[in-house]
Amino acid sequence: MSPKLRRITVYPIKSLASVALSEVAVLPGGALAGDRRFALIDAEGRFVNGKRTAAIHRICAEFNMRKMTVRLGGNEDAAMEFSLIHDQRELGRWFSDALGVVCVFAENAATGFPDDTAAPGPTLISTATLAAVASWFPGLTLDEARRRFRANLEIDEVPPFWEDRLVGPTGSDVPFQIGGVRWLGAAACQRCAVPTRASDTGQATPRFQNTFSARRRESLPPWAPAARFDHFYRLAVNTRLAEGQLPAMLRVGDALRLA
Repeated sequence: MSPKLRRITVYPIKSLASVALSEVAVLPGGALAGDRRFALIDAEGRFVNGKRTAAIHRICAEFNMRKMTVRLGGNEDAAMEFSLIHDQRELGRWFSDALGVVCVFAENAATGFPDDTAAPGPTLISTATLAAVASWFPGLTLDEARRRFRANLEIDEVPPFWEDRLVGPTGSDVPFQIGGVRWLGAAACQRCAVPTRASDTGQATPRFQNTFSARRRESLPPWAPAARFDHFYRLAVNTRLAEGQLPAMLRVGDALRLA
């Protein structure tokens, strides 16, 4: 068994569409360059995201990361192109109108806007895990499972739920390495409402969380630390950069090794 990095995915605007990359820089804080670099924030300082409103699923976004632009449109709207750097005020207005929530378009190029501030590194999952989860729901494809669970790093050549090996006993992290970058596996990622909905319409899949949790419990592999699963609506691994790790690059094809 030789786990390898199969896919690298970043989400330039938190809660919106993804961009697939062949390589990516790892920032000093552990985030991948460009991942969740931008976010929508309301007047009370809260994120306007998929956890709060299913309407965000209906916004189509196409990114050009070389030009740092985004082309936006809803299901019935003519698309408009904006600079992610120079049109941030205009982007705030566009999203406010589209979502019906007054918000500003915020940027953090140094760390991005991670969901887990204690483990702000990329989330990691295996291709086999996503395929297994897709098989639990009629009509759910592998690509749609990817879009719903929104992991950054996808590994291949391993069985389903192999990544649970990167979750250690309570109070401990699991060291591992991808290419030349050293990481710590912190916890199995607690999921929110986003995976329960179709990625393009926001329509909820009936009893998704209940079905998922029951099948996840049944499928929990012997190498997973059961004590770390206070509930089973968890999938993928939250990570952080190992202490002393210098900024480096990740590339598709890099090997994953346990320390």
